[in-house]
Amino acid sequence: MQVVRSMMLAAVVTTLACGSVFAQEIPMEGPVPTTALVRAESKGGAPLDANALKLEVNGHGMPVESITPVSRGKAQLAILVDDGLRSSFANQISEIQQFVRDLPPGVEVLIGYMQNGGVRSEDHFSANHEEALRVLRIPFSSVGASASPYFCLSEFVKHWPSQEPAARFVLMLTNGVDPYNGSVSPLNQSSPYVERAQEDAQAAGVAVYSIYYGDRGERGNAVAFSGQGYLQQVGSATGGDSFNNGTISPPSISPYLRLFSRAISESYLVSFRAPMNRRDRNDLARIKLKTSQSGVKIHAPDSVRVGLVE
Repeated sequence: MQVVRSMMLAAVVTTLACGSVFAQEIPMEGPVPTTALVRAESKGGAPLDANALKLEVNGHGMPVESITPVSRGKAQLAILVDDGLRSSFANQISEIQQFVRDLPPGVEVLIGYMQNGGVRSEDHFSANHEEALRVLRIPFSSVGASASPYFCLSEFVKHWPSQEPAARFVLMLTNGVDPYNGSVSPLNQSSPYVERAQEDAQAAGVAVYSIYYGDRGERGNAVAFSGQGYLQQVGSATGGDSFNNGTISPPSISPYLRLFSRAISESYLVSFRAPMNRRDRNDLARIKLKTSQSGVKIHAPDSVRVGLVE
């Protein structure tokens, strides 16, 4: 009888111990700090008013806790050049140099080249803009050199070369064509590779901007429109934008670089709390951010990774 009681007691103790461990391992759901990188486009240059913001997370209203202008903190900018661009892109090198030199001191820069589904770079951001420019060169101008700009974007943002808190931007210089999605046509604009790239960028808290420029092997307006459609899709989904909605490569990209520079200066980190099941820290939450502030238009990502804090 004593043996039986001892066995029962041991079973109870074991059950309680396991229950304690189980309770520690099962994550609790609850609101956690999260940030979104957004742009407040304003013709008058008015600062964003936090009191005028209305935020929804997964369809539920949530208060905005704080907003921080990117201009007051650190920002990281990755300029990704497609190595398949036409040789005429050589004429734009000096414009990129001037753009980087004119960036505020708080912006760290990395220049990389999209090749074979990845990005070739020195794998670090630098606040020394002259140092960052040392790797700038003329693209190889090889047909299909990037394989797909969206493969390159996905790999880069998933392995962002810095863990330091900063607002994250990507500027892609590419034709935006996805050659792995069957027919390269504006009528075939549902690509799982493009969608994966935008989701990876959202999870990494990266706003993706782009300037369309023709690839060496690109032929026909339909191809150009298809690539531009994808670039606009990724830009809109991540709170960024796509420039140069034409069918030819621009003779100068300086006007678009000025627009991008302004976009950075109008950007904010918006902090709030969002519910999350802590089992999966890579969950994306749908957000909608609006403002009643007169003359201000908000560009925000469609989704953010809950728990992402910059």
